[in-house]
Amino acid sequence: MRVGYLGPAGTFSQQALNESLQLAGLGDDAERVPLATAHDVVSAVQDGLVDRAIVPIENSVEGGVNEVIDALVHDAPDVAIIGEYVLAINPCLIVREGTALSEIATVYSHPQPLAQCASYLRRELPDASLQPSNSTAAAVAQVLASDQPVAALASPAAAEQNGAVVIAESVADHELLATRFIWLSRDPLDATAQEQAGKSAILFSGAGDGAPGWLLDCLSEFANRSVNLTRIESRPARLELGQYIFLIDIDGRVDVPGPAADALAGLAAHCEQVRVLGSYAV
Repeated sequence: MRVGYLGPAGTFSQQALNESLQLAGLGDDAERVPLATAHDVVSAVQDGLVDRAIVPIENSVEGGVNEVIDALVHDAPDVAIIGEYVLAINPCLIVREGTALSEIATVYSHPQPLAQCASYLRRELPDASLQPSNSTAAAVAQVLASDQPVAALASPAAAEQNGAVVIAESVADHELLATRFIWLSRDPLDATAQEQAGKSAILFSGAGDGAPGWLLDCLSEFANRSVNLTRIESRPARLELGQYIFLIDIDGRVDVPGPAADALAGLAAHCEQVRVLGSYAV
């Protein structure tokens, strides 16, 4: 089995991949395929270049990872979410050996850690330039390739694997920092009638979204059946200004008979588009 993840080696995505594969007892059977961007990871599943993949979808501080969400919504119609894994995140400030904190002129990282550590960076490195990278491990590679006093925000594993030095540990602005990763596949997992427990991810849109109460009517299909809504957000529909696609996560599987499936059928009556992004056990 070929498994894609946001590389190179040493990213938090690789850590989530390794830990979740170990829990599933598949650690020795998977060929790990590092990819340059999160969009590339989703596309690799869509194009059949990998059998499965893991990508970050939501962070406890910065919310949804828009690059992944938009790739799923607009560019990967055949990709399904088949599982999730929550990873505790501990970004560290990483430099070449011999670089002092006071010398650092530029900090590289993926946009998420740059935002998660914003208060620390303003306090400790107020004059440093913040530069986004494709991944945290790629940021460490940029540090090692530079002859300037620069730093990266990345995992301790990224520093260890690349011969860099952790100059400050756990520099996130919030003590409890976690990222939810999702597993992707072109083949949704089969369910039985006994597997109502779980989660489902759904997107929906419709011409009625400009009418008062339309969204309330849509969500009432779940509330009226005591189906818990755990997350909601909107993304541009990419049709015209003011049109949106709504994405929700709910408790319960919609691929087996039960209240969640009934709510999904009720939702369809209000919408022009309803798509199940995934229904899976947790």
